[in-house]
Amino acid sequence: MSTNVQSLSQELLGTAALPGQAAAPAPAAQVSRAAVSASVFLAVTSIPVGNNPVGVAIAPNSNLYVANSGSANVSVINTTTDTVVGGPIGVGGTPVWLTVAPNGNAYVPNSGSNTVSVINTATNTVVGGPIAVGGQPAVVAIAPNGNAYVTNFAANTVTVIDTTTNMVVGAPIAVGAQPVGIAVAPNGNAYVTNRGSNTVTVIDTATNTVIGAPIPVGNQPNFVAIAPNGNAYVANIGSNNVTVINTISNTVVGAPIAVGNQPWGIAVGADGIAYTANRAANSVTVFDTATVVGAPIPVGAGPIAVTVAPNNKVYVSNINGNNVSVIQFDPTLTSINPNQGPIAGGTVVTITGTNLTGASVDFGGIPATGVSVNATGTQITATTPPGAAAGPVTVTVTTPGGSASLVNGFTYVLPVHATSLVATPALSKLFPPHVYFPFLTATLTDQVTGLPVPGQTISFKVGSNLVGTATTDAQGVARFNETLILTLILLNGGYDASFAGGSTGSANLSPSSDHAGVIEP
Repeated sequence: MSTNVQSLSQELLGTAALPGQAAAPAPAAQVSRAAVSASVFLAVTSIPVGNNPVGVAIAPNSNLYVANSGSANVSVINTTTDTVVGGPIGVGGTPVWLTVAPNGNAYVPNSGSNTVSVINTATNTVVGGPIAVGGQPAVVAIAPNGNAYVTNFAANTVTVIDTTTNMVVGAPIAVGAQPVGIAVAPNGNAYVTNRGSNTVTVIDTATNTVIGAPIPVGNQPNFVAIAPNGNAYVANIGSNNVTVINTISNTVVGAPIAVGNQPWGIAVGADGIAYTANRAANSVTVFDTATVVGAPIPVGAGPIAVTVAPNNKVYVSNINGNNVSVIQFDPTLTSINPNQGPIAGGTVVTITGTNLTGASVDFGGIPATGVSVNATGTQITATTPPGAAAGPVTVTVTTPGGSASLVNGFTYVLPVHATSLVATPALSKLFPPHVYFPFLTATLTDQVTGLPVPGQTISFKVGSNLVGTATTDAQGVARFNETLILTLILLNGGYDASFAGGSTGSANLSPSSDHAGVIEP
């Protein structure tokens, strides 16, 4: 399908240079990220789809549905792997801006055949026959009551479809000239962008009647999105800006927000960040409320629609490139729990943050195993690998969008092994007193391994008096000369040996002690 037509006002998908606009696109496609960081963000991939893709919508199963206007079909993309799922689904002529209802059915307006096709996103099959609507249906939005509202570009009306029966409800609702975008606010009101009359019409979806007078906005409003705060954001193709409408008072809020050249599409994420697809500039502008900052990054040719997945990845349909660009921003990390575990590894941890889809995790440079990420990209579950040494390590998460670290975020600890200490009774002759064997001995054993423990300090006491210390040898034996303290040993009926605890490098050793008496052979 050709996108080089004479007039925006006569063709739903046509492009033309408008007064005050640059005729030539920018040499490099760009995305500006609304963030204080000056990082350069990169589109992580480009996914080939059908000819001249237009609308993009996320299903409850997180798959992305792409309406290919030039090939009369819909492509399905897995947003976890960013790969196409199955073959394209055939629909009507020139499908454009589709949407997915809460019941999981996708409603595809076919502007070339004046119908809406319904796709079951659980089976990726078309449900029933196409639903006849008005001339050149453009965009579908779902109201809280479950009804689908379809803008009819050539008929200046909105058709209502009951998504339970997939039947048209009542007569078409007259709106402004050349309606394209439609979105429903939390209060149930639908906001319709009238490209031909530079206004927004408000429809009460409870009564299917127009509320008040049309709201003047920018030049050639094309698309509208509702932010989490309830405001409606209107992308104006002809004035290269976005108008904000308070959906409580139905009045314009502040000055228009300048964006790129010919913003055809707009979406707002759950975090309140808004994205416009600037078709003539091959760019996506990203802004938070009214502030646009950040570095440019390449996307595809002729971005026309944009949506934000639950995992916060941004998908941009490029009508001239026959593909979908994927933008994934740098991951952020908030916490890890638990934050310590045995050096042998095997601790299951939960890491929280944002933009975590597609993550790998390492602990001190050693890859974790069993890594999984939740559907929203905010939580990772992973199993720690064996540590190189006891102590803190940095935890690093890497995604296609970048990496982030928790410095000293996890501490490897040694396992605790119980020990036993066996003291040998002193051998002496009582009358006259003299020593048969001149050493006190104590043997230290690791009760977990059953092996003697060398290199540990053993204390020897007689009564309350510390008489000395000795270090265990390769057989775990510590020896202390008793020649000069025999009398004291005899007076106290023996001696005590104690181990205060220590470490072997592979385990922490618990304290142990023993009392030994006196034996006369």
